[in-house]
Amino acid sequence: MDIFADLMMGLSVAISPINIVYLLIGAMVGMVVGVIPGFGPSAGLAILLPVTFGMDPIGAIMMLAAIYYGAMYGGTITSILLSTPGESATVASTFDGFPLAKNGRAGAALVMQAAASFVGGTVGVILITVLAPLFSQVSRSFGPPEYFLLAMMGMLTLLVMIGSNWKLGVISALIGFALGTVGVDLETGQSRYTFGSAELIGGIYFIPIAIGLFGLGELFFAFYNGLHKTGTGSIIQYDKEDRFWPTAHDWISTRMTMVRGSILGFIVGVIPGAGATIASLMAYSAERSVSKTPEKFGKGEMAGLVAPETANNAASSGAMIPLLTLGIPGSASTAVLLAAFLLWGLRPGPLFMTQNPELAWGLIASMYLGNMALLAISIFAIPLFVQMIKIPYRVLGPCVVVVCALGTFSVHASFIEVYLMFGAGIVGFFMRLYGFSPAALVLALVLGPLAEEALRQTLTISRGSFSIFIERSPSLWIIGITIALLVLLPLVTRFSNTSAGEAEKAGS
Repeated sequence: MDIFADLMMGLSVAISPINIVYLLIGAMVGMVVGVIPGFGPSAGLAILLPVTFGMDPIGAIMMLAAIYYGAMYGGTITSILLSTPGESATVASTFDGFPLAKNGRAGAALVMQAAASFVGGTVGVILITVLAPLFSQVSRSFGPPEYFLLAMMGMLTLLVMIGSNWKLGVISALIGFALGTVGVDLETGQSRYTFGSAELIGGIYFIPIAIGLFGLGELFFAFYNGLHKTGTGSIIQYDKEDRFWPTAHDWISTRMTMVRGSILGFIVGVIPGAGATIASLMAYSAERSVSKTPEKFGKGEMAGLVAPETANNAASSGAMIPLLTLGIPGSASTAVLLAAFLLWGLRPGPLFMTQNPELAWGLIASMYLGNMALLAISIFAIPLFVQMIKIPYRVLGPCVVVVCALGTFSVHASFIEVYLMFGAGIVGFFMRLYGFSPAALVLALVLGPLAEEALRQTLTISRGSFSIFIERSPSLWIIGITIALLVLLPLVTRFSNTSAGEAEKAGS
């Protein structure tokens, strides 16, 4: 009953006219970010984060969250019509989405992906509504030792998920930790690596780094791959089909697929470091394994499109639980969202839902409304997004550079941060080129100072003894869960990659 009352309170906040406008803007921008190949939600969030500076925190967070889960909707349009995923979480949607389009069922595929995204996103939000208060209640017993262990768990699970490039991931994380040490040591008052610059006394702000790595880095990488020469590709003409809408068989045959994909996606999304990409690949593999006609997967099977779509949207909702209740971002996108919270002086964690009920429940309630808005936009605004796909990168690129520079400067009116942003963009390009992980760098930059502060407080409490980590029950639980994740996640990644490879072979 308390949950229902809290949700109604959040709904009363979310449905204010100005917040509805922000929500719709976020949903539209998220769709656009998802539609543009080469850009993901983390890049879109990083670029647009400074734009929200000065806005009301509730409206700004609602808008940024809508960009985050709206990108999951938009990314599939190019997967179906171009066989080019808008972002990594929609890679699995190309396996059967593009064959469906080639078979003359592009319209049905676009409608079914919108419906599947709506179901996955809505189920995910329902589970957030029920489980987030429970997570928050459990985490209230956490102290500095648990916060330090949670930060380490977030980093370790992300590095494990990087897989074969884990060494490059470790190097990326170490760079992020090193950048996080710049500034004044709050315990001793000594300056660290400021090189006499007054603007570095407060440390390196992660917003220009995130904008540079994800925004400019992705743009430079897209130019490097020659996307500025194409921009259109061969889009399948979905509007010339005789039958646009799905058949009754499509709905009936995929009803349980939506249930399985939603639950699996949400569970994977809650795990720090797993994310929507792993969830979608796992859902595709699981659906194929339980199907009575697995030989049709990769050749235009509707369940092969619905499963990853429900999973990646449910996972994006699930990733909000560790962010809101523990203050631990499980992915690059949620790390940028955490940056948004910190920008307004808000600190997600065990007390966040108690101390900021209007913002927390307003955000959750807005996700119900956002999914409904995205369902309508996904179906009825398809012609608009198809036109956007045709915008060449040589036009888009300069606009992105200007937005990144102006957005970075608007936060602190600092030219040093603009220089850092451009430097991070060059670094981000080479990280993408040589397989380093920008996500690990940003996560380490965000979590590093938090972990350092928690570790110092822990050692102060224990008078320098590390035995405190095994003397407290919550710490032991976190250590046990971390070990279990480190063992299980590589197996999950290997299973997903194997199944994805088989699906690509079947579709080729």
